[in-house]
Amino acid sequence: MTSSTESSATETSDLPGGPAAGSAADRRRWFALAIVMTAAFMDLVDVTIVNIAIPSIQRNEHATFSQIQWITAGYALAFAAGLITGGRLGDIHGRKRLFLLGIAGFTVASALCGFAVNPEMLVASRILQGAMAAMMVPQVLSIVHATFPAHERGKVFGLFGAIVGLGAVSGPLLGALLTEWNLFGLEWRPIFLINLPVGVVALILGRRFISESKAPRALKLDLVGVALVTLGLLMLLYPLTRGRELGWPLWGYLSMAGSAVVFAALVAYERRKAARDGSPLVELSLFKVKSFAAGIAVQTVFGIALGIFFLVWTLYMQVGLGWTALRAGLTGVPFSIAVSAAAGMSVQLLVPRFGRKVLQAGALLMTLGVLLYIWESDRYGMDIAPWQMALPLVVMGAGMGFIVAPLTDAVLSDVPREHAGSASGLINTVQQMGNALGLGLVSVVFFGEIGDRLTADQVGPAFANAFQHALGWVAAVLVLIFLVMFALPRKPAQHVEGVEDEVVTGEADSKQPELVG
Repeated sequence: MTSSTESSATETSDLPGGPAAGSAADRRRWFALAIVMTAAFMDLVDVTIVNIAIPSIQRNEHATFSQIQWITAGYALAFAAGLITGGRLGDIHGRKRLFLLGIAGFTVASALCGFAVNPEMLVASRILQGAMAAMMVPQVLSIVHATFPAHERGKVFGLFGAIVGLGAVSGPLLGALLTEWNLFGLEWRPIFLINLPVGVVALILGRRFISESKAPRALKLDLVGVALVTLGLLMLLYPLTRGRELGWPLWGYLSMAGSAVVFAALVAYERRKAARDGSPLVELSLFKVKSFAAGIAVQTVFGIALGIFFLVWTLYMQVGLGWTALRAGLTGVPFSIAVSAAAGMSVQLLVPRFGRKVLQAGALLMTLGVLLYIWESDRYGMDIAPWQMALPLVVMGAGMGFIVAPLTDAVLSDVPREHAGSASGLINTVQQMGNALGLGLVSVVFFGEIGDRLTADQVGPAFANAFQHALGWVAAVLVLIFLVMFALPRKPAQHVEGVEDEVVTGEADSKQPELVG
């Protein structure tokens, strides 16, 4: 295994912007950073921007509740199923190549979403968009790793964190504004079409400024593993989203039970593949590490809670309370600001001193915020105002910030060095899978509480009641997360130089990328 110092020296000497490079090359790598960060921002905004426009889509396209769920869950499912594969393809065929293919595909899928003629086409286009994001997003940190020397990456990853926070704040606001403005009479469609000029510019500049890199000894693709994961999730999610609408048929229960068989087959296959060629989709030996297994459970269940909350929250405000998209978007600003502020505070100040207690405090804060929200929704009913929602949203946002920022470090702290990259990729994947599962469960915990035939006067109270019921489930899930967190290490181990490099590349081998071209 190459030492960190040696690998850094080798890497930076060939990079645009390494010590031997001139000022023009130095500018090239910062242009490359701006391009990949723009792509990451585009993906983050696309996730949050859709939620705020969901009621407009449902109203104008006469979409069913299950189609509404699949507009969001389909993206999350395709994204989750393709994340590891997208990262491996970049290692094998070149990260620049896969990034540009992902950008092009994401842009085309956005156009298909924007010009969808019916809900079915929109759902299919969203699934394609998620698959293209899975090809594009894993390359972002890998390109950064290959383009910047180790001593500069701290500053670069700080910028990346700021982009994440900006995406969380601006997505709902941008979605609300575009929906409210109804540009050219297109109603909700500009939330997707806005990606077209951004994608085209990123594609043109990316070809010019991003340097190609690939792993010298990349792992092989585990297509069977990807197929089994996707099949298992579909067998579980499809009956959940369609079950209520179809009257919970027998085949739905059989499909959900069969998903357990598929996941068991996945475990057996991954064991055999690991023994045969050492390149499984899921490194099962990682689950022998208690903190990692607990962390994966936390990530999955946390994704479920977020998947439920954000969709029902949007429907509650816009359909139940009858608020405009802009009013709903502005109501969420305190939440986003609290997440960003708490995330920075937790990593820099609190976790080094208090360890996992910060994450557990985050789970309890989120639970408190959810319970406050339930109480306020019940007390004020249809007359609740945005300012009255600010307190529970700030409490929830602070709790979420305490969890999302330090959780990855806590999960990876006891993982063997050689599996750090594989573990990091798995963390991102299960969080997206949890999100897709949470969106599927909305049919049960939210729509299941709403009657099929409501008069105009009944809609508001029915949605408010369903919102409170769904939040009760979210609170229960957060308490479960708090308990599972006891299995995390008391204090995350300090990263040694080199381990961080493995995590950001998403490689299982900790091999340094080889620059080509």
